[in-house]
Amino acid sequence: MPPIDDFLRDLDRGWDGAPGERLTLHVIGSTALMLQVDYERGTKDSDILTTDRVDANVRQRLLALAGPGTLLHTRHRLYLDVVANGVPFLPHVSRWHPQRELDAGLRNLEILALDVVDVVVSKLKPFRPQDRDDIAAMVDRGLVPHAALLARFRAAADRFMYDARANDLVHYVANLHRVERDLLGVAESEIELPSWI
Repeated sequence: MPPIDDFLRDLDRGWDGAPGERLTLHVIGSTALMLQVDYERGTKDSDILTTDRVDANVRQRLLALAGPGTLLHTRHRLYLDVVANGVPFLPHVSRWHPQRELDAGLRNLEILALDVVDVVVSKLKPFRPQDRDDIAAMVDRGLVPHAALLARFRAAADRFMYDARANDLVHYVANLHRVERDLLGVAESEIELPSWI
């Protein structure tokens, strides 16, 4: 059993929710990749997004159960992190995939993993070495078609275009160009940004 599956099963056993009602967790980042693809790498946290269901109260309870320094963290050397919905660089309508095989063994939780291409787009924001490694691994597996990457990038950029985060788009475009040039072996795409950026 992959380490992330084991961690989520343990989280499910410890979660005390309303009887008969499953809590849906939207998993992002490298954890989402490891849930969907034959891919493993060391990671210290499993990121989930806040949603209508994962509000401040639920977030606090999840972190008390599986956050840094908890028994689950010690046992699995992995902890849960809850990320505010507006933080990741994602399209307004992100794509999620049910984890039916994993869910079949869970009683209290339901797991949705962020689409591989959307994960790659989100990693163009931090673009740390481990993010670049994740992107390269997905490209090597043929899971990042250029047209899909470009469409999802533009959808995410549209979401950031007209607020305080717009100036950061220049960096994300540069990171996209690096992926296009160095990993996909294609020409850099023209991305239109507002003239004031």
